[in-house]
Amino acid sequence: MGKPVIWTVDDDPDVLRAVERDLRGQYGDRYRVISADSGASALEAVKQLKLRNEPVALFLVDQRMPQMSGVEFLEKAIELYPEAKRALLTAYGDTDAAIRAINEVHVDHYLMKPWDPPEERLFGVVDDMLDDWQASYHPAFEGVRVIGHRWSPQASEIRDFLGRNFVPHVWLNVETDEAAKLLLATTGAGAAALPLVIFADGTFLGNAPTAEIARKLGLKTKAAVAFYDLVVVGAGPAGLAAAVYGAADGLSTLLVEREAPGGQAGRSSRIENYLGFPTGLSGGDLARRAVAQARRFGVEILAPQEVSRVRIEGTSRVLTMADGTEVGCRALLIATGIAFQKLEMTGADRLNGAGVYYYAPMSEAFSHRDGDIFIVGGANSAGQAAMYFSKYARQVTMLVRGRSLSRTMSQYLETQIAATKNIAVRLNASVLGVQGENCCEKITIKDNQTGAQETVPASALLIYAGAIPRTEWLEGVVERDAQGYLISGQHLLKEGRRPAGWMADRDPFYLETSVPGIFVAGDVRHRSAKGITSGVGEGAMAVKLVHEYLGLT
Repeated sequence: MGKPVIWTVDDDPDVLRAVERDLRGQYGDRYRVISADSGASALEAVKQLKLRNEPVALFLVDQRMPQMSGVEFLEKAIELYPEAKRALLTAYGDTDAAIRAINEVHVDHYLMKPWDPPEERLFGVVDDMLDDWQASYHPAFEGVRVIGHRWSPQASEIRDFLGRNFVPHVWLNVETDEAAKLLLATTGAGAAALPLVIFADGTFLGNAPTAEIARKLGLKTKAAVAFYDLVVVGAGPAGLAAAVYGAADGLSTLLVEREAPGGQAGRSSRIENYLGFPTGLSGGDLARRAVAQARRFGVEILAPQEVSRVRIEGTSRVLTMADGTEVGCRALLIATGIAFQKLEMTGADRLNGAGVYYYAPMSEAFSHRDGDIFIVGGANSAGQAAMYFSKYARQVTMLVRGRSLSRTMSQYLETQIAATKNIAVRLNASVLGVQGENCCEKITIKDNQTGAQETVPASALLIYAGAIPRTEWLEGVVERDAQGYLISGQHLLKEGRRPAGWMADRDPFYLETSVPGIFVAGDVRHRSAKGITSGVGEGAMAVKLVHEYLGLT
């Protein structure tokens, strides 16, 4: 954040130069002095300061100005900066107007012109006002600001995108936050522009897709060079581990992620069974640490960026990105993980992002303080969400389709849930529908044993029920199973025969797909042991196999 601003406004150029000179000479080391020759031009500049979230400490304004008097300017300026100190520069005949201004716009002081010598007639007054301002000043937030409605799916998507890409930001609810209303009015954008994203430089985008926001933020989406030793697609635990080990071993490595580093694991509120972290850590923390480590070793990361297809050209594998750009590599690792599977239930699609969430962002917990939250699913991700949201919600109810948690959830997590008073577990339960005008208000639950149905109030429905691979872009390139998982290693051998089209004079390596030089790791692999630990292990193992492959080509 830059220095706080002292604004001085006067239509007399000689007076303006003089006051600007005196203020800069006395306060220039601690404050930025800005001048304007009219109230109208100053007001437009003040609006830009507000959009950049820069602090204003003092307005020192001449009373007698054409078109807009000093008092008229202050009336408008203090709407933007109500905490700023304000003073009028007045002539002898303006004394009555200055006194009225003290009552009308709460002017802190008025200074008679001329103020020579400034050491006696200017600086003492300004010192007192600045000291008062500093006593209550709290530095403004310097990052991105998002303004929108609480139940806007687009706003929820943007907040999730910024959080998972480690972009500092604050959320301002336009329905309840006066600062949000003021900023919206300052931009001149209407309600149709919501959600509105205001950047640190004061520029803003209204109702923009995340790809456009990414470009504005300068997130990298284009590769620096045309060819790499190793390209890793997917920045979940497996992909991040592979990128770190690949770059550490000297391979020029590119990591491509369609959304944000961390994958589904990045949404986990607490991971307590990962080696080396006895007190646990969040998925976001794990992703942030891994990204920092990858960059330290020289990994180039493209995010958000998506691979649309891949083709084989001799010993090279060429990837085409969603934006049409291409990049080649000697070895390719697919670590795209698995994506959430939508449930068929009435109203879920309409209210998705408005109280209904698949793998809910942790930021949503604050929006449901003291609410009744229902979680669909019985695996670790659902249990971790239940524990996290229970800190804020009045009641959390887990709806589990099976007859117990023990079959799908780690024992340590099941024990924690049982010990948490405001978490209830309903077994043999399914959700049939969601009701609400603009947001989730009620859900209908079915007892799978008796068939009985009931509709209950619900402030949010969080869904952690199943996932599927997204490998359609690899159709016709490598072998997949019926669900779309990538087949590798010994699973490719049928009655001892290598896969069709296999050109290498050897069997596929353990994590190698049906195309030599294309590897797979993590949850997207056929018959993999799902989870963060196994994903990291496979990512590291894949790099060793890549080295073996490169040594043979």
